[in-house]
Amino acid sequence: MSFATDIKRLSSSDDGFPQTLRQLLAFEASEDAAIDQSVVQILQAVKTRGDAAVLEYTQKFDRLGVDAVSALEIPTSELQAALASLPAERRQALEAAAARVRAYHEVQKRECGSAGFSYTEADGTVLGQKVTPLDRVGIYVPGGKAAYPSSVLMNAIPAKVAGVQEIIMVVPTPDGVRNPLVLAAAAIAGVDRVFTIGGAQAVGALAYGTESIPQVDKIVGPGNAYVANAKRRVFGTVGIDMIAGPSEILVLCDGTTDPDWVAMDLFSQAEHDELAQSILLCPNAEYLDQVHASIDKLITTMPRAEIIRTSLRDRGALILVRDMQEACDIANDIAAEHLEISAEEPQQWADQIRHAGAMFLGRYSSESLGDYCAGPNHVLPTSRTARFSSPLGVYDFQKRSSMIQVSEQGAQSLGKIAAELAYGEGLPAHARSAELRLK
Repeated sequence: MSFATDIKRLSSSDDGFPQTLRQLLAFEASEDAAIDQSVVQILQAVKTRGDAAVLEYTQKFDRLGVDAVSALEIPTSELQAALASLPAERRQALEAAAARVRAYHEVQKRECGSAGFSYTEADGTVLGQKVTPLDRVGIYVPGGKAAYPSSVLMNAIPAKVAGVQEIIMVVPTPDGVRNPLVLAAAAIAGVDRVFTIGGAQAVGALAYGTESIPQVDKIVGPGNAYVANAKRRVFGTVGIDMIAGPSEILVLCDGTTDPDWVAMDLFSQAEHDELAQSILLCPNAEYLDQVHASIDKLITTMPRAEIIRTSLRDRGALILVRDMQEACDIANDIAAEHLEISAEEPQQWADQIRHAGAMFLGRYSSESLGDYCAGPNHVLPTSRTARFSSPLGVYDFQKRSSMIQVSEQGAQSLGKIAAELAYGEGLPAHARSAELRLK
């Protein structure tokens, strides 16, 4: 059988399959020397010249004819006006999505023990942990090739739920074009201040602070190669969420789902950009042919068909596996950002999964619902980092302080232990500090 759309057809039984799979998954964000050098210069300029540098780069890259950074701040009244200007159906959808995202993160806050804990030992010593929110967070919202109101909701709402006092949003507006849906999302999510700046200069302004833009404690949100490079470089001065790679979807299917549905689910990530990755694992070779046929049929209806074709050709695959258990084993190795388990009894296979950013169980759980309105966060680990990373959540906007209140009696036993170890490390002041409290 021949197909018009080029996508790799692999089998787990093929010789060298593990190596072939590893090559397919390989992605390294190229550290372009020109980008790296440019980012270093921009960050240094913002750090030393503040507003003047931010204004210079915003005029250069976004072509905004303003003479002060204060003119780049969008007043709250404009956010509310943008919200009021939306068609009723779109406003209702945005508010419903925000409500679901907020409800999920409220539960997450309760379940992750937002109040901390403490316990008292027999000698009266009290030990515990105090959980407090960050004071100020910066969220970066892309605004160049596309606008992402969903990113506003997913980044700002858990920060607000966590108790962050102030959220500063930056969004580039090339040629002064402001997206009302993005501004409306900021109003709904409770963003406190919005500046129309982007790129490495926006990251630098948030990290170091300028005369007009306050310094934040953490920067979250996706961006282009310049933004990713800048976030990597300012980490340590501020916290960051992650360095995100291209979008990914992995579908585990037992062959019982409408092949058109699965084909479109693969498209849903492939349409992001040419580096996005869409992979299907299935034990039924005939079903893989059906999905391939659906891809050929449906791709001609897609406005972003060329992007999808390139993504599927370069980084996509339809993979025949021995059975669903092997599919789960391979899924754990891939550790995908988005994992759909499109099967008759998805939970039994979900129980076998250890590594995935988000899992979508059952044929009605399309990944796109998670992007917009299901409730759990859509900011997820990519490039196999789901092996050790988690979705963005309330916990990313909180910090934990250990609480130690040693009783007089407790100091007698702990002091002797500490002194002995301190002398062993050659730190006598540590030892004497503990010994002075001994009776």
